[in-house]
Amino acid sequence: MEKTPKSLRLHIGIFGRRNVGKSSLLNALTRQQVSIISDVAGTTTDPVEKPMELLPLGPVLFIDTAGVDDVGDLGQLRIQRTRQIFDRTDLGIIVTEAGVWGDFETAIHRELNSRNIPLIIVINKCDLHPSIGDLPIAENNIPVIQTVASKQEGMDQLRQAIIRQAPEEFIDKLGIIGDIIHPGDLALLVVPIDLEAPKGRLIVPQVQTLRDILDNDAYAVVVKEHQLPDALARLNRPPALVVTDSQAFGKVAADTPADVPLTSFSILFARFKGDLREFVRGAAAVDGLKPGDNILIAESCSHHPIGDDIGRIKIPHWLTRHVGGKLNFTTVQGHDFPENLGDYQLVVQCGGCMHNRRTMLSRIIRCRQAGVPITNYGVLIAKIHGILPR
Repeated sequence: MEKTPKSLRLHIGIFGRRNVGKSSLLNALTRQQVSIISDVAGTTTDPVEKPMELLPLGPVLFIDTAGVDDVGDLGQLRIQRTRQIFDRTDLGIIVTEAGVWGDFETAIHRELNSRNIPLIIVINKCDLHPSIGDLPIAENNIPVIQTVASKQEGMDQLRQAIIRQAPEEFIDKLGIIGDIIHPGDLALLVVPIDLEAPKGRLIVPQVQTLRDILDNDAYAVVVKEHQLPDALARLNRPPALVVTDSQAFGKVAADTPADVPLTSFSILFARFKGDLREFVRGAAAVDGLKPGDNILIAESCSHHPIGDDIGRIKIPHWLTRHVGGKLNFTTVQGHDFPENLGDYQLVVQCGGCMHNRRTMLSRIIRCRQAGVPITNYGVLIAKIHGILPR
């Protein structure tokens, strides 16, 4: 993997009204002409993303959004796209001008605050205003940075504020598997060759798990599912952990000794990207489903489905068999996620390797608010196959 995936980057959303200098700020921060800038209000029509390295945080992703005060039918669509960015924002930057803080800025602040998203307030175009005026913000710990983005002024202070406000998980990063195994341990990875993975590559969770094992000075043995018994027989001591693709749970569980811990890549990512306990509670709701219920399948990537697709074929088949009657399935991909979740009795999220953790946590919160259980592929498959207790 030559580049850090977007899903592992700190997502920094830039919000504000039209023509306050959001795009100029992004260009100044990145020292590149990322966004088109103009004196015409509404130049930015869709979110613009820019990945970069920001030490000591490492890889980050800036997201420039359309103005929240856009007008007309098309403007409302742009605002809706901007609101979707809240779901994947780890750190918010509210950009305004001196003396113009109003309902729009208050609404952005309220939304970020309700999600416990740390934020920074940027007062831009300070060369045009002698005073920044009063900001009706109760919290005293929100940094307020004065900038003149068109002249690169205030950028060092803003970068320092970003570093200070970044969530702790990006300073002391969560691991996929490194806190489960110890240095010198051997993890045995069972990797069926996924037909949806490009030729010559493994899928993202497998690669990232392998890297995390090496980063923590442990060993990894990688085999296909039919090679597992032979691999176990060749080892002079049991592995510390067996990790498998969830689709092979049945065979791998049968071939792995009962005293060897077993999990799946998807379950590891349920913990790494989301909330494992919440997903386990969601899987328990499967027993309460009945024929005619509506199930939402949420895939984070936009791959072209194959004939035996896990989210579109296998999981619906297993759930239908478990319930004993027809269920209604809806599938969404990428960042699409329904506004009205009350129509569903269960949400099944994929491992989320293409989403950042904030997106996954946002979806969990939305499901909780709607009273709809949510689980993920690996936890659900383990539940349906009767091996979740293990």
